[in-house]
Amino acid sequence: MPHRGEQRRVSSGVLEILRVLVVVFCAGLGLEVARAVAATGTVLGPFDGAAIGVIVGSGIGYVGGGVLGRSTITAVDRTEVALREVSAETLVAGSAGLVGGLLVGAALAWPVFFIRQVFIAVPLFGFVVAVLGLVGCRLGTARRDAVITLVGPHAGLAPRRTPTPALPRVVDTSVAIDGRILDVVRAGFLHGQMLVTTPVLAELQGLADAADDLRRSRGRRGLEVLETLRREPGIDLVVLDDQALDVPEVDAKLIRVCLDGEAALLTLDTNLARSAGLAGVRVLNLHALALALRPPVTAGDDVPVLLIKPGKEPGQAVGYLDDGTMVVVERGRAALGEEVAVRVTSVLTTANGRMVFGHPVSEAAPRRRAGSRP
Repeated sequence: MPHRGEQRRVSSGVLEILRVLVVVFCAGLGLEVARAVAATGTVLGPFDGAAIGVIVGSGIGYVGGGVLGRSTITAVDRTEVALREVSAETLVAGSAGLVGGLLVGAALAWPVFFIRQVFIAVPLFGFVVAVLGLVGCRLGTARRDAVITLVGPHAGLAPRRTPTPALPRVVDTSVAIDGRILDVVRAGFLHGQMLVTTPVLAELQGLADAADDLRRSRGRRGLEVLETLRREPGIDLVVLDDQALDVPEVDAKLIRVCLDGEAALLTLDTNLARSAGLAGVRVLNLHALALALRPPVTAGDDVPVLLIKPGKEPGQAVGYLDDGTMVVVERGRAALGEEVAVRVTSVLTTANGRMVFGHPVSEAAPRRRAGSRP
């Protein structure tokens, strides 16, 4: 990282360069004004009119150039701070849009050079080019993904990876048999293309035709779930032929389909999820989702709760867990304002959230702490 003293020296040099450019511009503008005044026959005094125009313009440019240069350097410093949090993809997309806007602006504004006064034509040309360059930069940033797809490989950036939830999902046998996928789909967390392979259908058909009642009911349930899934709005259920005839195992076939077709594996089988992950397949594990959404406490857990207010029923007291879950403690009103150990008796999930019911541990023999293994 450059030292602050070095940065100041660089900024001072840039400031002087900007000041010189503004002085040249103002001197040229003063020259043109002086010539225009002289052409009217007006006497400017003992000095030559052109010399006066250049001197006055240079003075104004020197003062204005210093102000403009310092303002420009301040704006650049602020821009540097703002760009530290911007991703490389956004910078590349914005730069590509800026270059495109500059080229379009130059193509549209070049006729202004038919104006003979160079010091008038150049600022007009620069204004049009700068405005269209800004427009291109804004458009490039807004359409970042499309721009990166076009110019990313040429800029040394890898194509953006499609998010796992956006990939087509290959459904395995465990998901069909379990049936909870219907609730997940109806809740709006899964949509798009679902892929079912013929080996999975054959496995479900084999279970449905089994002599064992349990296996038969599981197979029939899996087929019914897939049929219901086909009719769900927002779901495109596609049946794929066996594309890995040389692979004997159904799980291995699913992994091959995912790798060859750039699809994600939707499963409830933890072992299959691990194997697929090791093979490089992106996995949507519904079992992991269920674990993430399970209640923080279950019946029989002992949790410390600060009782802060009385409940609606006689003898009740109310407290809250760290995540905001309400805990209703029976026979706990005498301990209001104190933190007591509460044994959970039940957990109720409602449309407004989760409620926990329990009673003080002192009223029963200790069993187990929340989060401990039985």
